[in-house]
Amino acid sequence: MTQRGESITLLDDEGKSHEFTLVEVIEVASQRYAVLQPEDEDEGAVLFRVEGETLTPVGDDEEFDRVVDALRELDEYDDLTVDSSPDREVN
Repeated sequence: MTQRGESITLLDDEGKSHEFTLVEVIEVASQRYAVLQPEDEDEGAVLFRVEGETLTPVGDDEEFDRVVDALRELDEYDDLTVDSSPDREVN
């Protein structure tokens, strides 16, 4: 997995590339999640579930809220804006 602060390029379902910076990888309830900041910093960060080498959007509202709450407990991310994850699955 990429290290914090490194750039990551993801492809959406239509093959269009999107640039992100890895903010954090956090574990919640034995599941790892990647927090990615889009290239346009005016947009909120997005969450993906880490499943092996695949990043899967977090589609469940309760799961999303659990991860955001866990991030907010970390002092360095208490003001991080997190948007709902886009519908992308990337390898």
